[in-house]
Amino acid sequence: MDKGSEEFTQLETLMDKISEESIRLEENEQLNPQGCDQSTDAENDSTHEALFFPDEAASPFELPSSTPFPEESSTNVPLQVSPGIRESNETYCPTANPTSRYPQRMNKGIPKKQYEPDLTVKTKYPINNYVSSHRLTRSYALTINQLSTVSIPSNVQDALANQRWRKAMNEEMEALQKNDTWELVPLPKGMKTVGCRWVFTVKLKPDGSIDRYKARLVAKGYTQRYGVDYQDTFAPVAKINTIRILISIAANRDWPLQQFDVKNAFLNGDLEEEVYMEPPPGVNSNLGEGEVCKLKKSLYGLKQSPRAWFGRFSATMKEFGYKQSNSDHTLFIKHNEGRITALIVYVDDIVMTGDDPREMKALQRYLATKFEMKDLGHLKYFLGIEVARSSQGISLSQQKYVIDLLTETGMLSCKPVETPMEMNYKLGIFLDQDPTDKDRYRRLVGRLIYLSHTRPDIAYAVSVVSQFMHAPSKEHMEAVYLILRYLKGSPGRGLWFTKNNSSNIEGYTDSDWAGDQTTRKSTSGYFTFVEGNLVTWKSKKQKVVARSSTEAEFRGMAHGVCELIWIKNILRDLGIEYTEPMNLFCDNKAAIAIAQNPVQHDRTKHVEVDRHFIKENLDGRIIQFPFIQSKSQLADVLTKAVSGKAFHDIIDKLGMINIYAPT
Repeated sequence: MDKGSEEFTQLETLMDKISEESIRLEENEQLNPQGCDQSTDAENDSTHEALFFPDEAASPFELPSSTPFPEESSTNVPLQVSPGIRESNETYCPTANPTSRYPQRMNKGIPKKQYEPDLTVKTKYPINNYVSSHRLTRSYALTINQLSTVSIPSNVQDALANQRWRKAMNEEMEALQKNDTWELVPLPKGMKTVGCRWVFTVKLKPDGSIDRYKARLVAKGYTQRYGVDYQDTFAPVAKINTIRILISIAANRDWPLQQFDVKNAFLNGDLEEEVYMEPPPGVNSNLGEGEVCKLKKSLYGLKQSPRAWFGRFSATMKEFGYKQSNSDHTLFIKHNEGRITALIVYVDDIVMTGDDPREMKALQRYLATKFEMKDLGHLKYFLGIEVARSSQGISLSQQKYVIDLLTETGMLSCKPVETPMEMNYKLGIFLDQDPTDKDRYRRLVGRLIYLSHTRPDIAYAVSVVSQFMHAPSKEHMEAVYLILRYLKGSPGRGLWFTKNNSSNIEGYTDSDWAGDQTTRKSTSGYFTFVEGNLVTWKSKKQKVVARSSTEAEFRGMAHGVCELIWIKNILRDLGIEYTEPMNLFCDNKAAIAIAQNPVQHDRTKHVEVDRHFIKENLDGRIIQFPFIQSKSQLADVLTKAVSGKAFHDIIDKLGMINIYAPT
């Protein structure tokens, strides 16, 4: 058979199939004149009821005594009926044209779908390959699973679409009403209002399950004007470094770690200034024209609120016999017959530890009489940090934070890399660089800075990318994406605090001379350990240009000495003192020689103040500088990008583990 005959046979077969399909469609039209599936009126009515009517179980209320949140709109939106189509109980569906030989096109006028994820396609690098809970206890795994299943709303519209968050918003408004936080008044002439917004989070029970959904109304204090609606604002905030020191001591001495929450803490402070605020967003406000909320009590977000709240809390603690630490003013300590009780407060979150159970119970009862407290049990989730404790030690990680960050940036399925920054890769600012989205860059770097509280392995990379906030380029954004790809490979990696035989304080310091490509400034960094556990670290570009590597190392040593002395003062307040000098390991013999000998030459005249400061602490046997070889210098990862093998060897020595690592 020739080629033309073969093509003619195929065409005849195709035409026969089309004819059979047309006959089948005509038979279906006779059996079902509507040509489509007919839903019952009851189903349509129930669907409309679910979409347009509110939940009757909720209890909305109104301003000024209260403010209602609409569960859902109570007005049905009229359905638009096209001209020429009669309103009836039957469902309209276009029918096929009986005169047409081919099926009628049903997607005419419908826009093409640009993107639709195919769930059947397997991801090449699924996140399940890098996260597992088989090492976790049952209760802690429940806590992590509960946190992973909760979606935190990013705006008020998403919150109002969920019944749990609507209930939480109503509870917050009831608390504000009960506290008589504001009154509705016309806005005086010449005065400006302060905006407000909603912030959402979840609270956990001691067993790790979800206790309640928390919505908090926060004022936009950044719109306040000094001297008009606020005066003094300073209020101390707990240092994460201090919290890590307490956890290290608790792990070595088997101290309990209890967590408490003060409900509506900032509402306990009285407001002295005259502040006007816009009505809360998302409420059914029956306000008169020009009416706003005049605040009578302090509110979250106002510049003066932290000062008012902390002033009252610190006075309450001192009344009960507690002493405020001079090294961290949010740390309160009490010594009783050789026993210690310590409490640290971060806004309204409280962590308490010590070896005096009776005093801890008494303090808990006393604070309950002064504030509305909630006992959250053992420390498990604090400021976005997941705390897991076993008989071997305590783990700090931010696994949920990393997963959320990867999800928001669309990099949950990206290919992971071995290190957060490529070796010998230098970033700078150049005239011909391509700019990138500045807001997105700042937002991502800001989130990475908070993540570095439990991830010293990304401290140097985050320090580098944070230097270009004012003028980021596409090259800088690629460096940020590289950090995210590194986090994909180990989202659950964190600090490990265990019981050690070590009973001293020591540190490692290092510097990278003239490493910055733009300014030729040096980068210095240090690690500090308390009783064998890593507690503080820093990677930072020096403020001035060093003329030699010795000068750069010497400045880095001065920063390390300051940190060790601060840690020593914290431990002295806790009643813990060591007789041996603190070790600060350095790999530069010239810097050690200058510190130990009163030499004076060209390499030291630029660091004269640092030299005297270090010499004074050396003479007082507070500190000493043992020499360490560069290959054993842990602080090397804080000053430069190193190879993958050296990088992972160092972070293993730092005591970092991944309790979520799969087998």
